[in-house]
Amino acid sequence: MNVVLTIAGYVNYLQKVRRPEPQLPVKVPFVSIMVPAHNEGIVIVKTLQSLLNFDYPKDRYEIIIINDNSDDNSAELLAEVQSLYPHRNLKVINTDKTNGGKGKSNALNIGLKQARGSLISIYDADNTPQRTALRYLVAELMSDQRLAAVIGKFRTRNKNASILTRFINIETLSFQWMAQAGREKLFKLCTIPGTNYVIRRDILEKIGGWDVKALAEDTEISFRVYRMGYRIRFQPLAVTWEQEPQTLDVWFHQRTRWVKGNIYVILKNARLLFTKTGRPIRFDLLYFLSIYFLLMTSLILSDSMFVLSVAGIAHSDLVGFSNILWLMAIITFVISTFVTITTEKGEMTIANLMIIVFMYLVYSQMWLAVAAHGMVGYVREQVFHQQAKWYKTKRYQ
Repeated sequence: MNVVLTIAGYVNYLQKVRRPEPQLPVKVPFVSIMVPAHNEGIVIVKTLQSLLNFDYPKDRYEIIIINDNSDDNSAELLAEVQSLYPHRNLKVINTDKTNGGKGKSNALNIGLKQARGSLISIYDADNTPQRTALRYLVAELMSDQRLAAVIGKFRTRNKNASILTRFINIETLSFQWMAQAGREKLFKLCTIPGTNYVIRRDILEKIGGWDVKALAEDTEISFRVYRMGYRIRFQPLAVTWEQEPQTLDVWFHQRTRWVKGNIYVILKNARLLFTKTGRPIRFDLLYFLSIYFLLMTSLILSDSMFVLSVAGIAHSDLVGFSNILWLMAIITFVISTFVTITTEKGEMTIANLMIIVFMYLVYSQMWLAVAAHGMVGYVREQVFHQQAKWYKTKRYQ
């Protein structure tokens, strides 16, 4: 499936780079940019400066920072920036433990109540979007009334910080944005990411805002948008740069949250798999079910059998097993992944080719551990009726 999505995504990429840039309408819509932030003092000023620097008409957008129950210096830093830009539409909402500190969805719902825009744009607190990002997103959205949202592309800002961020950089290019392009091409499906997107306010209000129980609020809201009959489009010209985890511990906790969040969304919508109302999201449901259940189970059994056979405890006589087939799988993985990074300047290097080979042997197994841990954690929370906790991703200077 990944190979098929890569081919379709690459074709989509070739078609989109030949198209003229989307243009804003004569009547430019007012946009409310919302940034949920919990203890983001390390990065929030840089992010805010990037948002203030958009080439979108300055009087046609506002920035709302939801400083969500922070106990660092975020409030002071944000107040300083406000004083430097007294004539800009910059609002800071400071929540406390009574109404805040309950996760990203809750913070966004708080911000939505005070937003004035007919369009809502979301950015994470560690993002530095390019100056053109918002303009491209809005122009694409306004070009088609069938669109509920338009999503952009995100790149790894700290890709050279560690071997882990090198992995994540390639993962982002190949298994996230290229897969988005492939799904859009084949099935007219895109999943809203957690950042760098714009969505129509009226549709957002119709579906009741963000689900406060969802750790993967982006995937969850995407499914509800599609069930309403609207579409989501991918615009790769809209680029933001974000920080990624630099240590294994931070990465493991962040990805575990993703796994738990996606399992919640799968189970919430699983009953719709073969119903008429679930038809718009059927492929994504099958896709996520395959990744988190079928693929994970297969990999665990495969890896367990491999370890047991090496230890001399078990032996397999499976008909058709072939070292050549295994080698072909590795080569296919490497080639398809390398093809995706050729679309970005500076990424087509021998070093990255070696990183991709290493990813197959190491990073893929790390993801397996995360998926297993996330599933066990989700089951434990359901059995003992525990509230899922939002893990705060560590930031870096």
